[in-house]
Amino acid sequence: MLEVHQFACLSDNYGFLLHDPESEETACIDTPDAQAYLREAARKGWQISQIWNTHWHPDHAGGNAAIKAATGCKIVAPAAEAEKIEGIDRTVKQGDIVSIGTWDAKVIDVGGHTNGHVAYHVPGAGLAFVGDSLFALGCGRMFEGTAPQFWASLLRLKALPPETLIYCAHEYTQSNARFALHADPENERLQRYAEKIEACRAKGIPTVPTNLARELAANPFLRADDRDLQARWTDRGAAIGDPVATFAALRAAKDSF
Repeated sequence: MLEVHQFACLSDNYGFLLHDPESEETACIDTPDAQAYLREAARKGWQISQIWNTHWHPDHAGGNAAIKAATGCKIVAPAAEAEKIEGIDRTVKQGDIVSIGTWDAKVIDVGGHTNGHVAYHVPGAGLAFVGDSLFALGCGRMFEGTAPQFWASLLRLKALPPETLIYCAHEYTQSNARFALHADPENERLQRYAEKIEACRAKGIPTVPTNLARELAANPFLRADDRDLQARWTDRGAAIGDPVATFAALRAAKDSF
């Protein structure tokens, strides 16, 4: 079975090493801190063979060169962002397959935070690495994309099996929960989720990975197609029956919350 080693790095990033014991291959999921990745791989006794980048931002691809120099690994990165990421060995887009040992990961276009952002879904292991496209109770800022583009990306993630573990790249959940409660104050499942988040963070326990089913019930950005939530946000630009307008209203509100 695949193993995921998760560790904190930089100020609020998570690093992920995906390891296949059978083939002894190890993939870095993004590279926010090269030394942290090399240290953690050495501590586990794993040899890094690949890097899977989700997008070009330095806290996701900034460690590529140092890790490749130290390990000779191959770098996989989004085709649409190839000019912004150095040392790429293979570019990927929606529907492509990357592999670690005998395990396949499907590439999903999740553009919106950046235009070429991708996620990696490993259906056989029930997990997905989503970078900054989706967070526990949140989603990434819309730095480069458009609201229709980002909503279409979230629909692709919403379509994954509900039991999928979602590995997002930052510990933003407490802040996201405060906005989610503002956006959807009558959501009882959200209220219970927020209480668990507070308890976890008080003990220093990560809130990542999250579970897609939990996010579908509580994350307002994934619920922009919910008519009750749309009605609650009509005075901020949402429109009943228009999830894109609701998503745009929520994202704009979160930006200034």
